Amino acid sequence: MDRLIYTALSAARSLVDRQAVVANNLANVNTDGFRADVSMLAAAPVSGAGLATRVAVTDGTPATDFTPGPSIQTGRALDVAIQGQGWLTVQAPDGSEAYTRAGSLAVSSDGTLVTQSGLPVLSDSGPIAIPPDSTISIGSDGTVSAIPTQPPFTNATPLGQLKLVNPGDQNLVKGPDGLFRQKDGSDAAADATVSVVSGVLEGSNVSPAEVMVSMISLARQFEMQMKMLQSAQDNSQHAAELLTTS
Repeated sequence: MDRLIYTALSAARSLVDRQAVVANNLANVNTDGFRADVSMLAAAPVSGAGLATRVAVTDGTPATDFTPGPSIQTGRALDVAIQGQGWLTVQAPDGSEAYTRAGSLAVSSDGTLVTQSGLPVLSDSGPIAIPPDSTISIGSDGTVSAIPTQPPFTNATPLGQLKLVNPGDQNLVKGPDGLFRQKDGSDAAADATVSVVSGVLEGSNVSPAEVMVSMISLARQFEMQMKMLQSAQDNSQHAAELLTTS
């Protein structure tokens, strides 16, 4: 009886946590460059005197699905998508470097090239300043150039080169802010082999159909654990009645 309660209760708790992960994935089904979170369940024996027969269910090590998302043609000059492996480098709110695949860029009010969430996009020498009255083009190597829209008209002027990195997915960890960082906390070096394509965005790698099926499955599993707890309670009541009768 006691073992049944331990197993069912810990499983129900872990299923709630896993449902939260799936719900977060579903909420980001339209987020550019989003990488789905993966949550696994594992059995963990309970340690302690008299507890050797009890097994709890715990969340396994959280992971990230690095499968690329679909390419979406936008035709917008400030939209870029990484071709193959690689990441854009941005400046996190704490000033550190972080990495993202969300390539929908914009120009802030102070003329800095930023992501849609307002994070400065970095080059090897820091944030990239965009001059007023100019249009922007981004080359396949990440070179950002400005073309004046007001006289005197001149040729495109290079402003900087996006810091494109490829530290390897196995060396990255996803933070609560959705940005990726190296596991050892260091900054990744620029990789000249990483290229981008302009006028294209990478969509989320979350499949709405798969996520909905997973949510339904987790809800049914949770309901099963609740029935197990109810069965344990009923058995306990029946046992108490038998003892009282005796």
